[in-house]
Amino acid sequence: MKLRAVEPSVSFPELEVKRLDTWDKLGIFERSISERAGAPRFVFYDGPPFATGLPHYGHLVGSVIKDIIPRYFTMRGMQVERRWGWDCHGLPVENEAQKELNLLDARAVEELGMPAFNKTCRDLVLRYTKEWKSTIRSLGRWVDHENGYRTMDTSFMESVWWVFRTLWDQGRIYEGFRVQPVSTSLGTPLSNFEVAQGPQERDPVTKKDGHKRRQDPSITVRFDLEDEDACVWAWTTTPWTLPSNLALAVNPQLDYVKVRFAESGDVVYANPVCLARYQERGRVGEYEVLATLKGKELAGRFYRPLLPFFEHFAEPDAAGQRAFRIVLSDHATNESGTGIVHIAPAFGEDDYKTASAHGLPFVCAVKPDGHFRPEMSLV
Repeated sequence: MKLRAVEPSVSFPELEVKRLDTWDKLGIFERSISERAGAPRFVFYDGPPFATGLPHYGHLVGSVIKDIIPRYFTMRGMQVERRWGWDCHGLPVENEAQKELNLLDARAVEELGMPAFNKTCRDLVLRYTKEWKSTIRSLGRWVDHENGYRTMDTSFMESVWWVFRTLWDQGRIYEGFRVQPVSTSLGTPLSNFEVAQGPQERDPVTKKDGHKRRQDPSITVRFDLEDEDACVWAWTTTPWTLPSNLALAVNPQLDYVKVRFAESGDVVYANPVCLARYQERGRVGEYEVLATLKGKELAGRFYRPLLPFFEHFAEPDAAGQRAFRIVLSDHATNESGTGIVHIAPAFGEDDYKTASAHGLPFVCAVKPDGHFRPEMSLV
């Protein structure tokens, strides 16, 4: 038998194109569905990408997995419709619209008006669909673009509202608080995914740097106790949250000491390991240890508000609870600071969890644009 001659040099890109063209010409994907009519179904909806940006290498792994699993069930004889989708909501399209309209912040969006802003979003949201379709095809994926869904379609949004109403009727919806990162330029919370993307390039509209990680200066703050001529030293890495302070946290199992400083005569409560570290670094002078106690022995004591903005919470509420007290939390450690942590419920997951566990009120001294509220007159 005479064997077919094979070219010694092979262009793999050309082979890929020929294979893709053959699949399209013979309608292989469509036939994998139509020829299995009546077979058990495996339902697959593609988790939609944002069509406001071009596909990149980061989408490859997800695309491979999304192709392998449906293809496996197709090979098992099941009918597998692979519906594509487009995510049309959220910060990516809003950010693009702001750049397109040269709007600096959320206030400028409100001044323009939501109808005009929404129209720009709709015009921009599917800007790169052609590039997406081409890339997905070149990966060898089988998906149904023609019958795909868009999150901005009325039918999709009505389905979401139906799900929400069903959960509401079942009593599964509740209102509460959650600590989230916030974009001060857009005036909206950011998802953990958006924050995890890391620093962004300088914004061409606002001329400001995008998200970047930075270290605020840490400070040690004195809080005067109500029932004793003494104070508690608390440590924070976010001084701007001090106007929202409502509690101090100590670790129930850590040791704490009551000391008197030789030079000033001040009586202070802090963790001994932390005090020794302060002394080694020359931040404090000589002191005398007056008493040693566990963190749980400090719990329940009250201190005077550092600032006047929320001092009305020092009065007992209907349940008899007061703010500006020392509470227990395992997240207070002696690895840094003083072993005593300042608690501002709106600024940090640990703060919020600690405040909620001890019945403390929820206050936020900062507006979505990153500025303090007008009533914070001393700031």
